[in-house]
Amino acid sequence: MDQLPVEVIGNILSHLRAARDVVIASATCRKWRQACCKHLHTLSFSSKDWPIYRDLTTTRLEILITQTIFQTSGLQALSILMEDVDEFSASTVTAWLLYTRETLRQLHYNVKTMPNVNILEICGRHKLETLDLAHNSIAGVEPNYQRFPCLKSLSLSYVSISALDLNLLVSACPKIEALELVNPEIAMSDAQVTIELSSSTLKSVYVEAISLDKFMLEADGLESLHLKDCALEFFELIGKGILKHFKIDDVSVIHLDIGETVENLETVDISNFTIIWPKFYQMISRSLNLKRLRLWDVMFDDEDEVVDLETIATCFPHLSHLSLSYDVRDGVLHYGLLGSSYLENVVVLELGWTVINDLFSHWVEGLLKRCPNLKKLVIHGIVSEAKSHEECQMLANFTRFTVELMRRYTYVDPHFKYE
Repeated sequence: MDQLPVEVIGNILSHLRAARDVVIASATCRKWRQACCKHLHTLSFSSKDWPIYRDLTTTRLEILITQTIFQTSGLQALSILMEDVDEFSASTVTAWLLYTRETLRQLHYNVKTMPNVNILEICGRHKLETLDLAHNSIAGVEPNYQRFPCLKSLSLSYVSISALDLNLLVSACPKIEALELVNPEIAMSDAQVTIELSSSTLKSVYVEAISLDKFMLEADGLESLHLKDCALEFFELIGKGILKHFKIDDVSVIHLDIGETVENLETVDISNFTIIWPKFYQMISRSLNLKRLRLWDVMFDDEDEVVDLETIATCFPHLSHLSLSYDVRDGVLHYGLLGSSYLENVVVLELGWTVINDLFSHWVEGLLKRCPNLKKLVIHGIVSEAKSHEECQMLANFTRFTVELMRRYTYVDPHFKYE
């Protein structure tokens, strides 16, 4: 270790990330202290890394963080996550950011202060590439002044911001590629809550726990869209049809439009969602390059609607990963075995149940027959704690059936995941 250049030691210390570990390691010798002071580029203060942080007074904690940060030079990534700690002094936190902003590339910030610290004013116009804000408030965005010329990733969690300021903030990031919104508090300017975002550089958008009347996203270069735990009346994506990954998880939406041109879709993942199947099918049926399809705990708006394997096999010939949950309603099995077309390219098959019955085994067998090149089978199941004798017998029958089935399909690798 004595032969290592001080720059290499600084890189090693940076991989420790946690400030407490870095301080302890830097006490090894003079060379390591020098590496910490001059060549450390990553530092993290998190109340989850060291529970003692929660037991310290706010003043003592501010002193410790200040001493540690001010001993470094050239920090590129700073993480201050103190969600379980009382409010810090705004002047102290401002001093940390002013000291590091010239070289900072990544900032992960979750600190309560009184008054609120204006991150945009302090860190704007510098080299920041990743900004992750939580439990903060943003107001009065001035895109010409508070500009982020290098920012590529923006994450806002539990942040209070108006719809106008959010749009201005995104437009103030000319190189932004990834946007993440988690449970934002959108300030209302009128009775209808509407968000309109526009960016030609966005590639990935993740939205979680948001309730809006209208969400319009104009992003010509968008490749990945994930909506989770949202309540929306109207959602529209306006783009040039290069979307590759589309995922919806537990979303309530009345009108959903992801554009007319979806030929480039490779992944469609729908779970805990009510589908108007004809409209949704019309929207994705032109996705001939689709490789992954997941329909899990999906409700159909029309009880008479059934999606059979024939439809899936003929519309998505390049499908390699198929995930379906077993669902029988009023004696009708969704994702039925009608037709004779094979899923030639499917190599991974995931099947699951919420309520098991004897038909599930036959459904699994029928799907295996339609996937001649299958390599991996994953069975997901929900097993209640209070199991009746009938449920236990069904599980026993399914276990026996699976053993016999796998003897016939020795080339398939089975996996079981129970909740």
